Amino acid sequence: MASKFASSVDYGLMLSKRIYYGKGAATAPAPPAMSRSPDSYLPTAPMVYAVVPDPTAVDNPDVPSYQPYVHGRCDPPALVPLQMHEVAVEADCYLDTAFVSITGRWRLHCIMASRRCDCQVAIPMGEQGLLLGIEVHVAGRSYNSQLIIAAEMEDMIAEVAKAKGGNLLKSQTSIFRVPQVVGGSTISVKANWSQKLTYQGSLFCLSIPFTFPSYVNPVAGKMPKKEKVLLNVNSGTGIELLRDHTSHPLKDLSQEAGKLSCLYEAEAPTWSSQDFKFSYSVSTTSVSGGVLLQSPSLHDIDQRDMFCCYLYPGENQSGKVYSKEVVFVIDISASMPNLLMNVKNVILESLSRFTQQDSFNILAFNNEVHLFSSLMEPATPEAISNATQWISANFTASGGTDILFPLEQAMKLLAETTGSIPFIFLVTDGAVENEREICSKVKDHYSSGLPVCPRICTFGIGAYCNNYFLQMLSQIGRGYHDASYDA
Repeated sequence: MASKFASSVDYGLMLSKRIYYGKGAATAPAPPAMSRSPDSYLPTAPMVYAVVPDPTAVDNPDVPSYQPYVHGRCDPPALVPLQMHEVAVEADCYLDTAFVSITGRWRLHCIMASRRCDCQVAIPMGEQGLLLGIEVHVAGRSYNSQLIIAAEMEDMIAEVAKAKGGNLLKSQTSIFRVPQVVGGSTISVKANWSQKLTYQGSLFCLSIPFTFPSYVNPVAGKMPKKEKVLLNVNSGTGIELLRDHTSHPLKDLSQEAGKLSCLYEAEAPTWSSQDFKFSYSVSTTSVSGGVLLQSPSLHDIDQRDMFCCYLYPGENQSGKVYSKEVVFVIDISASMPNLLMNVKNVILESLSRFTQQDSFNILAFNNEVHLFSSLMEPATPEAISNATQWISANFTASGGTDILFPLEQAMKLLAETTGSIPFIFLVTDGAVENEREICSKVKDHYSSGLPVCPRICTFGIGAYCNNYFLQMLSQIGRGYHDASYDA
């Protein structure tokens, strides 16, 4: 889908060359040369595109150029990036989560005033982005997203079926359509999402997609381009925040223990050409933490209380580190041939970071299970060398996908764990029919009374992987889930 989208944008930019902006007007910025990568024209900031199935509609709505007639239609429709006239961002960071609100204004500058076309909005989000809401205003009409309760789905099937065009372009980019916009109209968009702050070293890092391509700059050179970013940080503690790095010059509005508010506001000759990045640390020498409690509001459907437990590691890193026992459970079914080399490299990179007090094992599975060793192996250089050879010999894609038996084998290998932290890392690109049975077996294992149970971390690869099941499995196993949708 990404390559198809990029190809449509490429053709849309070629069509936009037909637009005449009037005598003495600046020419539209030339798009970059098309690279071989399908990512070359994917959105790196909020964007709006004209969906053009009929190329004869492409023209300046203010100054008709009477271009020669173009025969044929665009299949799939071309996507012409619209010129942006305003953008503002507000980000509120709490602990490890940022709530981002972005507003922008675009003009349908490439369609005749007498014609209409759909417009496609693309919203790329940051780390583990989750879209919370969308509002669109255009020519007296308003559109907004709506949260549908599962119990009401049956009564709204017809309305939901009409809401076409919403989709995921990539794992962190949502796209949706606004129907039949008149040429020359102004489109205002407001999007809200949540995303995670990454933790690198001792720094909390926020990265918001804010890299606008040159071809969204308005051709009218004297038009002011005002960018605004309001950032509020609340660490949840009374501990001082130390700013480390920022991509855009920020002016402090207020600062107190555990809180920071700052603003970037500028009139720039061109829109931002880099993502908005901000990093900070919490100044503490030793481990510190606490628990935040939140009661539901009076009218909230969910009346359960919520809590959040947080820990800051501090700068003193001299404490004891527990040893690890890790079993890698790797899918080598027939759908994995182009992925196994990357999986192999990641496993070997992980093993290189183990100490000799850690131990590991590897299970490769399809319809059968291939076991590196019958016992957990200490992470010595010799054992890692043997594992490298074993992976090269056994990571051959073939067969189907059976997750339950290798998962049970991994739990048996870790059943006698004492004095260390056991982990299972499950990597797969597939879906199985017995997800409920697998989750039930894992629940039974955790309720069996064992002194230590392994944490199960799952990683899904590709668009056809059942990541809902993998996420549920990691929750039962008190682990972590992540995915690569674009592999």
